[in-house]
Amino acid sequence: MANYFSLLLVFLTLATGLIWLLDSLIFAPKRRARMADTAAAAGSTSGMDPQPELPYLVDTSQQVFPVIAFVLVLRSFFYEPFQIPSGSMMPTLLVGDFILVEKYAYGVKDPVFREKLIETGAPERGDVVVFKYPEAPNVDYIKRVIGLPGDTIVYRNKQVFIKPKCDGDSDTSACGELRAIPQEFVSRGEFVQEMAPLLRYRETLGDVTHDVLRHPRREFGSASFYSQPGTRRDEWIVPEGEYFVLGDNRDNSRDSRFWGFVPDDNLVGKAVAIWISFEFERGTDSWLPSWIPTGVRFDRVGGID
Repeated sequence: MANYFSLLLVFLTLATGLIWLLDSLIFAPKRRARMADTAAAAGSTSGMDPQPELPYLVDTSQQVFPVIAFVLVLRSFFYEPFQIPSGSMMPTLLVGDFILVEKYAYGVKDPVFREKLIETGAPERGDVVVFKYPEAPNVDYIKRVIGLPGDTIVYRNKQVFIKPKCDGDSDTSACGELRAIPQEFVSRGEFVQEMAPLLRYRETLGDVTHDVLRHPRREFGSASFYSQPGTRRDEWIVPEGEYFVLGDNRDNSRDSRFWGFVPDDNLVGKAVAIWISFEFERGTDSWLPSWIPTGVRFDRVGGID
């Protein structure tokens, strides 16, 4: 849907701009000439340059073009708003959160063909990223980057293990070692899923500290579910130019464990802030449509960890 909106913006910008340009170069001078001839024939001596009334289509285009062009540039190259539709990134992001995505974080791309025009950076471990779902590129997904190109990732007993890629600048002994990502128990029962209180842990990915949720009984993360194995059923080696991503709600997220890696070309941008957050909780006897908010969570407005 987001891609269709981008195409619509591009079309409207080109259409209104072209109408304005053609009128300015071709039709406006002819209208002024006709008005001048009419005034001369009528013997007008006012000395004022006649200004004929603009056709409705041209007048509308002149007013709409600057607005649409500004939105197109802002949305395509700087920041784009997204809505969180599911709970796969809880507790970091909740259903009803509206976020801003920094489009230039991982390269400036054209809004139609998504070809990278300028290289500006690459995802870092722990970034929350929006990307085109590899199995359905018209769908936008949001997950957290866990594995970088060349990393070995293991997800075993609901614990993440990482062996970073070795390169010329790395300590060979450190990069060749599989290490568990530290987790610290925080609380239980703040979130409930399938009548079970979820366990909240604090996880540290390099310089990024964030919280994740684990279901006490559900085996959604069991290796038997995985469809994209690496060297083992619960181990993956991240290819060059691709990334391994997970949802923070580890037992309620379809992510790289199930459908594979995210190519660099699919990256949309980095989620940087929540600009508004709505509640949609209501009783079964409520007469309000489900899409109407029941409240605003002002305390959630701000940066994303």
